[in-house]
Amino acid sequence: MLKQRVTTAVLLLAILLPALFYPSIEPFAALTLLLIVAGGWEWARLNGCGSSLSLGIGIGLGVLMAGIWAAGGLSVSLRLLWLAVGALWVLLAVVMLARGVAGWSLWPRGLRLVVGLVLISCAWLAMVHARLVGLDFLLSVLLLVWMADIAAYFGGKALGRRKLAPTISPGKSWEGAISGLLGVCLLAAGWLWADGQGNNLYARLWALGPLLAVLSLVFLVAMSVIGDLVESLVKRSAGAKDSSQLLPGHGGVLDRVDALLPVLPLAMMLISV
Repeated sequence: MLKQRVTTAVLLLAILLPALFYPSIEPFAALTLLLIVAGGWEWARLNGCGSSLSLGIGIGLGVLMAGIWAAGGLSVSLRLLWLAVGALWVLLAVVMLARGVAGWSLWPRGLRLVVGLVLISCAWLAMVHARLVGLDFLLSVLLLVWMADIAAYFGGKALGRRKLAPTISPGKSWEGAISGLLGVCLLAAGWLWADGQGNNLYARLWALGPLLAVLSLVFLVAMSVIGDLVESLVKRSAGAKDSSQLLPGHGGVLDRVDALLPVLPLAMMLISV
């Protein structure tokens, strides 16, 4: 399993990194658009759609996003969209986690599908807009999520006692979540020390003032955990271990980007206010 995970990760990086570092945005936008198609397909499957319908929904979502791209949607300000998506994520966090796994299946399937597809597509828009802001900005957002996840894993392994959401994700603990936050704070401090005037997330937040910067980091780390928990809740409701098996050793696309789904638009929201 470990060999399979490493092989898949290396292949993904070999494809993604050249597109990410390419001077123009087109290769990165096109490649990540394929992930949107896969994410839409997985989301439809998790919400009870058949194979053909799920594939059609995924392709349809990709075509819609490509149409927005062709119409110039990647070059206009989406500040109001980031605010709306941020509010939707906070509302979902409160409602979904309060109602639990059983409550998700009680929502009309059409509503579940639409909400999820909107959030997936907005995450793609935010990712591309973040790349347009600057490579260092996008990398600082991605590394925030990865650091929170890695620090939470090791902190939870070593110190985890109090379960964070036992009925949704039994492996998560409060100690792990706090470790993730501390890891991100260290990352932010190091980045500010090395490039405090640069075009990265931490410098932009610090420019708002130390208090707002710290509160923003706490908010983003909390929402990265929420993204993970929301996907775990949906998978448990569907009786699925992974969102799919597209990525051998890793599960599906949504399994890899669940924490990024809220963080990307929220990071854009915070630098747009």
